[in-house]
Amino acid sequence: MGVSTASPDKGICLVTVDYPPVNALPVQGWYDLADALRAAGRDPGVRCVVLAAAGRGFNAGVDIKELQRDTGHDALIGANRGCYEAFSAVYECEVPVVAAVNGFCLGGGIGLVGNADVIVASDDATFGLPELDRGALGAATHLARLVPQHLMRALYYTSRTVTAAELHAHGSVWKVVPRAGLQDAALELAGEIARKDGYLTRLAKAAINGIDPVDVRRSYRFEQGFTFEANLSGAADRVRNTFGKEA
Repeated sequence: MGVSTASPDKGICLVTVDYPPVNALPVQGWYDLADALRAAGRDPGVRCVVLAAAGRGFNAGVDIKELQRDTGHDALIGANRGCYEAFSAVYECEVPVVAAVNGFCLGGGIGLVGNADVIVASDDATFGLPELDRGALGAATHLARLVPQHLMRALYYTSRTVTAAELHAHGSVWKVVPRAGLQDAALELAGEIARKDGYLTRLAKAAINGIDPVDVRRSYRFEQGFTFEANLSGAADRVRNTFGKEA
């Protein structure tokens, strides 16, 4: 359980997240993921990173139960900072990051894949931000990188999800494959990238980030301020305390 790394082929680092039962990450998990991604990017032998997850789904966001157990603000602050670090680590990784998404990709999962360079998804993958149903805000920055602006707003306000096929139609998912073939498809793409000149690929990543129209770090940090405001107002607890009690 936790975050692990492997080298399935030359130039490729496979980073796998495994937090049963649903890959809802605790505070330390976000930091561990950030550390793994940054270490992979610093490794001169790595030319592409594949970010994957074990189990039922890619990511279910923050561990809500950890927040509920905390009588103060430490867990919320930790989650905010941990998510910020993990999302930034994906974006700032010196080499391209291919996200291999299976099953559900919710909340913090959107922050990860929205900052990835390429997304390969299984045909059962779904994507969404249930933040308003969980007493939180955030990651609209990253959802807006996956779908057009008005669709992003509708999905955010309703907490609805979209399928991998729908995102493929929008051009934000590179390829949709059967679940059994997901890792192979992600590694095949990563291998194609890894065969390019490593120095040029790193320059390309820096150049593409440099022309991004939105500063994703500043934008997401702005959103997080409203998350904390919701917590201080009591609205977050009021909604969060219904989590797991739905009829």
